[in-house]
Amino acid sequence: MPDPGPSPQQPGPPAPAARFGAPALADALAPVRAPADPPAVGGRVLPARPVRPFGAAPVAEAAAPVAEAAAPAPVAVLPGSSAGAHSAEALLRILRGPSGLGTVGLHWARDEEPPAAPEPPEPVAPAASRPIPGLYHHPVAEPDPVRVEELSRRIKAWAVDEVQAFPPEWEDQFDGFSVSRYMVACHPDAPDMDHLMLAARLMVAENVVDDAYCEDGATAPDVGGRLLLAHTALDPVHTTKEYQPAWEESLSSDAARRSYRSAMAYFAEAATPSQADRFRHDMARLHMGYLAEAAWDETEYVPEVWEYLAMRQFNNFRPCPTITDSVGGYELPAELHALPAMQRVIALAGNATTLSNDLYSYMKELKSPGKHLNLPVVIAEKEGLSDKEAYLKAVEVHNDLMHEFEAESAALAAACPDPRVARFLKGVAAWVDGNHYWHASNTYRYTLPDFW
Repeated sequence: MPDPGPSPQQPGPPAPAARFGAPALADALAPVRAPADPPAVGGRVLPARPVRPFGAAPVAEAAAPVAEAAAPAPVAVLPGSSAGAHSAEALLRILRGPSGLGTVGLHWARDEEPPAAPEPPEPVAPAASRPIPGLYHHPVAEPDPVRVEELSRRIKAWAVDEVQAFPPEWEDQFDGFSVSRYMVACHPDAPDMDHLMLAARLMVAENVVDDAYCEDGATAPDVGGRLLLAHTALDPVHTTKEYQPAWEESLSSDAARRSYRSAMAYFAEAATPSQADRFRHDMARLHMGYLAEAAWDETEYVPEVWEYLAMRQFNNFRPCPTITDSVGGYELPAELHALPAMQRVIALAGNATTLSNDLYSYMKELKSPGKHLNLPVVIAEKEGLSDKEAYLKAVEVHNDLMHEFEAESAALAAACPDPRVARFLKGVAAWVDGNHYWHASNTYRYTLPDFW
């Protein structure tokens, strides 16, 4: 989509309507305490302090045990995988969530009534959904329509009235993107609409930047400078009094920077400093991936398959699932987030979901001008396969990454039985599943090739 271009300077983004209050958080996040004996991972004792959502005071421990939530439907495990029965059991434990005293807030469902049947059926995919045959995924329940409708109203008002994210002629594309259904599906544990708006604003802003700077609206020679200046809306410039005003004025100069500035202001107000810095770091990774792809496009270079996969580890969805704790109203402490095992899980989740995007957007990109790199295209050219063979091999690559993601998640949950880790891993898994749901059901944007 073309760059919306300059618009009149806007006032600074409004402060969010108060930090999310204690009553809402208390309802969404019941008391959570780390194990009495701090777990050890890799020979290192991990910290064990209670969770404090957004710096709120700790909540008193519950007086009586809470019934364990019903187990989810069985999760498929790759036959013959190294994960084995132990990993399968651990993964089910992650998806079910911890149980016992003080863990009710770790469960997605806010309804404490038991299910009608002891073994509820697997959620059914929506009628309009068309999953890729053979693509490993988990169906999810339809997003709450009340939340979807309200989030749709709020995010469009923000995009149109607060940041002028797109011109009027793009309205049908904005509506077709269906960001509200996307975010409700990806964040089922969000305690309220304000938390869902954190994710929705950032998702819209990231897509405005991608469309305006890295797709149809930009050329490779200037994309680096534009991305860097846009990144300063997330990671502010600290310079002299003489030059600071010029930078501040630049943040209102185009839709991309206005969107980044406002979305980040809301997020930083609600999140902890550590969570905000984590997000900035992940966005720097994303922008580095954009630059690599732009350089290859400018030089008409088709990378080796492993090179493409390396680029896609940076130009990928990683910033989205890693805010699952912020959107859920709690914090995974920095020292737990930084564990190498946690970083591997996050990377695998981002890589798998990004290749899912490659597969669902394959036909859309074939119709766009020029040669658009995606995994099936690169495999076909570098390994001498037909389009169909390359596409089906890309499905296998995605599936391998998904199985590895689940096995590594299970191993981490077993090695580090901290309820905060379990909750974060479950949130990342929910994002992975919601992301697939959105791609498979968004028939406005995506169609499948005739390979089956």
